Amino acid sequence: QVQLVESGGGSVQVGGSLTLSCVASPGTLSQTAMGWYRQAPGRQRQLLATVPRGGDKIFSDVMNGRIAVSKDTAKDSMVLRMRDLKPEDTAVYYCNAVPPKISWGQGTQVIVSS
Repeated sequence: QVQLVESGGGSVQVGGSLTLSCVASPGTLSQTAMGWYRQAPGRQRQLLATVPRGGDKIFSDVMNGRIAVSKDTAKDSMVLRMRDLKPEDTAVYYCNAVPPKISWGQGTQVIVSS
């Protein structure tokens, strides 16, 4: 079974930056498009960015302009770099395939406070 492990979350002040990491089971990133998602309390999970197997990355409007994503297919890992964080960015952040078809990992909590 494919596993996803997210890490790097924490507490940060408004305007700060964080870098999140995702490690997937071997071979995962070469087989499917991947993405970063988040879920804030009481809200539906949102797709932030799609990292295709090939081609350009696709960013949703949720955090567009404030995030960058990269992947290392050989290491089955992805990175989400976030900057200029706002209180509304407080959420649990996840990686998964796009569309999500892998069992969700635990996610990593990000708390943005003023």
